Amino acid sequence: MREQTKRTEIYKRALFLAVPMMIQNGITNMVGLVDNVMVGKLGTESMTAVSIVGQLIFVFNLAIFGGISGPGIYGAQYYGQRNEEGFRHTFRIKLWICLACVIIGTLIFMTSGETLISMYLHGESAQMDAALTMHLGKEYMTIMLFTLLPFSITQVYASSLRETGYSVKPMIAGILSVIVDIVFNYLLIFGKFGMPRLEVKGAAIATLLARIVECVIVVAWAHYERRTHSFLIGIYRTMRIPKEISILMIKKGLPIFFNEFLWAGGLAALTQCYSTKGLEIVAGLTISNVICNLLNVVFVALGSAVGILSGQTLGAGKFEKAKENAFHLMWFTCFVCVGLTVILIAFSGIFPKVYDTTEQVRGYGQTFIVITALFFPIQGLLNSLYFTLRSGGKTVITFLFDSVFSWVVTVPVAAVLCLTTPLSVFVIYAIVQSLDLIKVAIGYGLIRKGIWISTIVD
Repeated sequence: MREQTKRTEIYKRALFLAVPMMIQNGITNMVGLVDNVMVGKLGTESMTAVSIVGQLIFVFNLAIFGGISGPGIYGAQYYGQRNEEGFRHTFRIKLWICLACVIIGTLIFMTSGETLISMYLHGESAQMDAALTMHLGKEYMTIMLFTLLPFSITQVYASSLRETGYSVKPMIAGILSVIVDIVFNYLLIFGKFGMPRLEVKGAAIATLLARIVECVIVVAWAHYERRTHSFLIGIYRTMRIPKEISILMIKKGLPIFFNEFLWAGGLAALTQCYSTKGLEIVAGLTISNVICNLLNVVFVALGSAVGILSGQTLGAGKFEKAKENAFHLMWFTCFVCVGLTVILIAFSGIFPKVYDTTEQVRGYGQTFIVITALFFPIQGLLNSLYFTLRSGGKTVITFLFDSVFSWVVTVPVAAVLCLTTPLSVFVIYAIVQSLDLIKVAIGYGLIRKGIWISTIVD
């Protein structure tokens, strides 16, 4: 009975952290979904253009998540030790990292945006106009570049608040941003209530406004209640960070940064491989990715909660408890994902119907949704394993475990199968998804050995 009570308590703590993150991250993805669905009413080319650029922006977003996650490991453990000054250092280095990412990302998209978009337009199609898709993609990207800075600042503040156990405020800001996005999408895409009909450009402007609103609310709210969030008191009196701390955080953080960046790049490369089977395949994947990304926030948030709770427990020196909790939460996440699989398959035929596209593309979208859903429990296990390893500072292992595997195994397998075999793209997609079982086996073995159990702060 006592053991069951302990399990229930850790599940409650995980959900207390994860549910607001699910909502916030779901809201973040909801902005993309709203853009995609509303733009989808304009035709397949518009939908595909927005999706391609969204895939590229996603690489930047993951780079931001990776950049702030390294300091975040220290942040969780500093909070577990009640070391407020150490926590301030993690916040400041997050800001510097995000500023660098914004500058570099903007330069890359400005100089190579057209080349990046064209990578997805190699497949032939009798029903889609590749030149029009390129034109619309460039229009959308130009405006979306202005969203990079407010998005990055929001993530710095939101991640720091979550590491201290406050995840509700970022969630509320996210909800309000989605409302802004929906309203202005309707007004600007379709030209309602006297507003200009801007179509794809209107969707980008609406997203920009949503990102700005979210950023302003999170920042202003956090500073207004800075006595609750005491690490913000005097946070900008200096932006200097002790050299030794900077070196430690960068050493731990760089593998995470490159992991997230390369992992997102790997996803983009996979989509490019599938695109060789035809532009309709890209459109079908777009439909699938939009709805699946909306639901995968559940296991991503649970994984993040596992990492935060494990980091806090390790920081407090409770090593055995950290190991015990990690296993409980891992299987809990898997169980939740089984429920997501059932829900997603049940509604797989409904969601594609909201798009103004061909029946062929809708059918492709439904098939991709079903295949992706079947592997949700595996993804849940992977996320829990990944964040558990990372909570103990084993960032090099997670880098090898995740990104290196993607580029050494997953992407080459997809490329070979797409380019040299007559296999259906759906069979190839399922084979590629199943490769994650290898990572599950490796990760589970590493967790059982306990090599991740360590304290990284003094």
